[in-house]
Amino acid sequence: QVQLVESGGGLVQAGGSLRLSCVASGRTFSSVAMGWFRQVPGKERDIVAGITWNGGSTYYSDSVTGRFTISRDNAKNTVYLQMNSLKPEDTAVYYCAGRTVGRISRSSYEYDYWGQGTQVTVSS
Repeated sequence: QVQLVESGGGLVQAGGSLRLSCVASGRTFSSVAMGWFRQVPGKERDIVAGITWNGGSTYYSDSVTGRFTISRDNAKNTVYLQMNSLKPEDTAVYYCAGRTVGRISRSSYEYDYWGQGTQVTVSS
């Protein structure tokens, strides 16, 4: 079992940067594919980025490609989301998520572990 805790959200002006961190507890972190999702009120929870269990492959949604970078440090049980060139439309609650398998899924329904979420607000 994996428990996840996100941090690093906050208020930033458009064009700025934030780095989100997700610290996992549990002995199986290195075998779990991880993803970052975001959600705004009244909308579905959509994938932002994903990374395989060993960091060998990543996925990014079209809206963040070239601006966001997902990475992981299994020795620290941590996954990161570096967000650059932030836009107001990036404003959302960001969630860290994990799967019980090592492959990335784009669907929130296929993730088994979730953090509490961290608010990211980008002002214009």
